[in-house]
Amino acid sequence: MTLASWLTSPLPDAAVEIAPERVSAAALSGRPGSLRVQAYAEEALPAGAVTARLGAQNIHDRSAVAAAVRAVLARVAQRPSRVALVVPDLVARVSLIRFERVPSRRDDLDRLVEWQVRKSAPFPIDEACVTYTPGRSGADGVELVALVARRDVIQEYEQACAEAGVHAGLVDTATFSVLNLVLASPGGAAGDGLIVHMRPEYTSIAIVRDGDLIFFRNRPEEDQESLTDVVHQSAMYYQDRLAGAGFARVLLGGSGRAAGALEQARHALEERLGMAVEAIDPTKTIALTDRISTSADLAAVLAPLAGMLVRCHHDRGAGRARRDRRPEAVRA
Repeated sequence: MTLASWLTSPLPDAAVEIAPERVSAAALSGRPGSLRVQAYAEEALPAGAVTARLGAQNIHDRSAVAAAVRAVLARVAQRPSRVALVVPDLVARVSLIRFERVPSRRDDLDRLVEWQVRKSAPFPIDEACVTYTPGRSGADGVELVALVARRDVIQEYEQACAEAGVHAGLVDTATFSVLNLVLASPGGAAGDGLIVHMRPEYTSIAIVRDGDLIFFRNRPEEDQESLTDVVHQSAMYYQDRLAGAGFARVLLGGSGRAAGALEQARHALEERLGMAVEAIDPTKTIALTDRISTSADLAAVLAPLAGMLVRCHHDRGAGRARRDRRPEAVRA
């Protein structure tokens, strides 16, 4: 679920998220199983400094973004040099690709995945960075989770970090980072789960089955369909096309454009789905230092950052390899 693999490099000093409204950062201490958020910080951005888009310029005021990155890192880490970077969902397109058989040669699989995503990419594939990771497998074949983003867009975010004096060695999207957090929580990977992640600019809906992503949809904020309608359509698809027998849990997190948007969404989803909707809570996966007080606003900021860092620590400890296409395209 990542835009780059960083398993052979040192762990990042911190995670940084660049979003249209803010830059935030967090740093962990401890080891897998006893990780703790030791510090976090956030800095508001000027209006228009960042606009998240798939096929157009995203960062319009790199100096302001770099200054915000520098400011938050100064509050969470001493002399940081390497960071893991979280970017908005809108900069990448997600595809779930099923193959009856997967080629044994890496190069053959790379070309096959690239050919598949070429059909849905709204820009030439030679301008893209493409990455994929194994998903669910069974008697009917293997599914891969693929992401495609414009190379120059990813580089905009990396260059803002570079101007702040740090190297962004790993890049992932906000909701995929949240999914990593949820799946790392106790029982988080068991059964079928519906995860709804809200941001002022978009909402992403993911369905996971025993830890594997089986459905993903991103709804831009300007979309005319209501969130409850989109979730209802997703739930119907889950039942009809994905052999869904019912969600073990439904989780909601993030933030909306208006105050109270998350709570309104929770009530609407509970009424539509007929079951309780849980909050995405980073403290179910990691601890916080005593000086950090929990709140819904804090959870919205921390969830992607913590998910990114938990994934880095987990992958390092497990030594798992990711299958990534053109990793050099998304490295500074």
